[in-house]
Amino acid sequence: MFKKNRKSEVTISPIKIKDLSISLNDRFILRNINCQINDKSITAILGPNGAGKSLLLQTINGLIPVLKGKITYNSNQLDNDIRKQQAMVFQSPTLLRRTVLGNMEFVNSINKNSNIIDLKYILKKVGLEAYNDKPARLLSGGEKQRLSLARALLIQPKLLLLDEPTANLDPYSLKLIEDLILEENSKGTTIILTTHDMSQAKRLASDIIFINKGEILEQTQAKIFFKEPQTIEAKKYLTGEILL
Repeated sequence: MFKKNRKSEVTISPIKIKDLSISLNDRFILRNINCQINDKSITAILGPNGAGKSLLLQTINGLIPVLKGKITYNSNQLDNDIRKQQAMVFQSPTLLRRTVLGNMEFVNSINKNSNIIDLKYILKKVGLEAYNDKPARLLSGGEKQRLSLARALLIQPKLLLLDEPTANLDPYSLKLIEDLILEENSKGTTIILTTHDMSQAKRLASDIIFINKGEILEQTQAKIFFKEPQTIEAKKYLTGEILL
């Protein structure tokens, strides 16, 4: 049976972002970002393509260094302990040249704080229990994404970051991943995800960050955002208009 011993290190949320700006080739990609990710929330970052959603997610994860502005994790600066308590699933997962179970065993071997006994139980949770010996790179798109999520869950993260986790997936994979997101959140995991699926954001999110052209235009509760968006850009986005 799967045994889970959630890490007892410092709590890493709420996450507060203050005056964050990221530039590439002297062009601002994110500009003057100020927001807060609440503890044990599910926050959906919404916005058109190129708005800066994935970049913001990667910056929170620590993949992109903060040179201007500040991000704190429950008032703490990013360090190795905080890094070890978060996991990120990318839109296009990168899998090891191993079997499905081999991918899980490798992640578990480097996760020294893990007390997980039965890796196969997690594979069952993501619907891959019959694929233990199958080469991971031969999986379908939905199966690869589910394996990527399974590897992330091995870390027992307190912060789970998901970049378009169900983009172009089959309905079975979409439903399974959404159910796992809600299950992990119910256990106390703070979750941040990017999505273009408005129905998904309505089903999952407690909070919304709406971003356009590298700037946050709105941050509010999901039920308020979808009912009464405050900016013209958000109203256009929700009705499917193209933002120029």
